[in-house]
Amino acid sequence: MVLQQAQAEKLTLLVAENSTGYFGVYRGKTGKPKPYQARVTRGGTSAHLGMFATAEEAALCVARSPEGQAAAAERAAAAAPLTSEEARQQAQVEKLTLLVTANKTGYLGVHLANPGKPKPFGAQVRRGGNKVHLGRFATAEEAALYVARTPEGRAAAAERAAAAVPLTSEEARQQAQAEKLTLLVAENSTGYLGVYLAYPGRRKPYQAQVRRGGKTVSQGHFATADEAALCVARSPEGRAAAGRAAAAAESQGTHPAMPSGASLKEEGTVPPMPPGAFVKEEVVVPPMPPDAFVKVEAVVKEEEGSTDGRPKRQCGRSDYTPYLGILERRRIGTTPT
Repeated sequence: MVLQQAQAEKLTLLVAENSTGYFGVYRGKTGKPKPYQARVTRGGTSAHLGMFATAEEAALCVARSPEGQAAAAERAAAAAPLTSEEARQQAQVEKLTLLVTANKTGYLGVHLANPGKPKPFGAQVRRGGNKVHLGRFATAEEAALYVARTPEGRAAAAERAAAAVPLTSEEARQQAQAEKLTLLVAENSTGYLGVYLAYPGRRKPYQAQVRRGGKTVSQGHFATADEAALCVARSPEGRAAAGRAAAAAESQGTHPAMPSGASLKEEGTVPPMPPGAFVKEEVVVPPMPPDAFVKVEAVVKEEEGSTDGRPKRQCGRSDYTPYLGILERRRIGTTPT
C-alpha cells in the first residue's frame, strides 16, 4: 500500500545504506508500536517528522517533505542515465555482480515498468517482507546495477557465489542430459555458442554471453567451457537457439554427426580386398542371333602301331553348346561317301 501510494503521488522513496535502508529514516526503540522515525535537515537543524510502524511509511513521509523532494530531484539530476556497457563497466569497478535471472529483462529485481518511456525499467528489492522501489532507469543493466548496490543485492550475490560449485566438463554434460538441454557447438576458440575465453589463467576463465534485446548480456564466468555452455543452454535465448537448430536439421533431413572413429555399415557392400588380390573378370558370351549355326568339326587323331603300317585314325567330335539353329557336320581328312 505504501509503495502504491508513493507511485500514485509520483514520489521516490530514497534508499540509503543505513540500518533501515531509507534516506531520513531511523530506527528508534525496539518493541514500540511505531519504532521508525522520520527526520530531515531543515535550516541546518534536524527536524523530527514523526514515528511510524514501518520503514516504508517513514520514508513516504520524508518523500512528501520539501527536503525529501529536493533530495530526490538532486539525485535524479546527478544520476545521468548509463548505457548498458557503462553499467557493466561500473559494476566491475565496484566489484558488484549484476544478478541474471530468467525473466523478460534478464536481471534479478528488474522489470519493464513503462515501455516507450525514457526510463522504462524499474528496480526493486524485497526488504522486511515488502517490495522496495529503487527508481526508474534507462537500461536494464543500469537498474540491475542499483539492485546490486543494495544490501539485498549483495547478499543474493554472495549466496549465489557460495552455492555455485564449479562443474567439471563431464559433470556439465551429464547435467545438460539430465535437464534435456543442448550444448550448442560453434566454430570458435571454445567450441560452444555464446562461450568465450575472457580471463585466461584465472579460476573461472570462461564467460557466457547471450544476445538479449539487441545487446550482449553476460551470464557469468565459469571454470570450464562446458559449464559456461550449460548456463547459455539454460537461458531463454539458448533454449530458443536449440529449438531453431533442431527444426532446421529436421527440415533438411540431416542426421546427427557420427562420433569420431565410427563407421557406417551398409547391407550388400563388398569388404575391402587384401593387398595383392586381383579381380577376375568372367567373359560373357553374347546371345547368338536366330539364323546362326554351330559348326562341329571332326578331329582326326593319328596313332602309331596299325597292322597295315599306316597310322590309325580316330575321329573325335569337339564339344559344343547346343544352340538353336542349323547344325552343319563336316568330316576332315576322310573321303565323302
